[in-house]
Amino acid sequence: MEEITENKQQAETPSEIEALKAQCEEYLNGWKRAKADLANSKAEEGRRLTEFAKFVSEAVMKDLTAVLDSFALASAAIPEANEAKKGLLIIQSQLEEALKKHGLEKITANVGDGFDPSKHEAMALVDGEGKPPETIAQEIEKGYSLNGKVLKPARVIVTK
Repeated sequence: MEEITENKQQAETPSEIEALKAQCEEYLNGWKRAKADLANSKAEEGRRLTEFAKFVSEAVMKDLTAVLDSFALASAAIPEANEAKKGLLIIQSQLEEALKKHGLEKITANVGDGFDPSKHEAMALVDGEGKPPETIAQEIEKGYSLNGKVLKPARVIVTK
């Protein structure tokens, strides 16, 4: 048996060895590419799932901003010295805090601030009466952003 093994080893020439090494290298490189493709595919799938989750969250948050607006209208309709108003404001603040934990933030639109079309929606123009043009004269409806993206612009009246 030793003779057969020796003969077999002698039969392999340096060119055959090089060809086998090249073939092994080719298989190894193919395996490495396949492994990298799998890792890239997993990462891409993770990004897609994250984007989908943001989309779902955005739709739910948009619906809930309407509820926040309804709270604001209801509290404005109830007189100040009313126990029901206190309870309503407590519930409103609890809802706002819960939504804030998930990335929802109010867009500030203070009187006198500059109008920013990326955050504000102008509903009307009024005379500035000494105020600089394109400043906020009044906030009509609150705006909201979700994780830095404008979900609903603040509706404002702007000076001309």
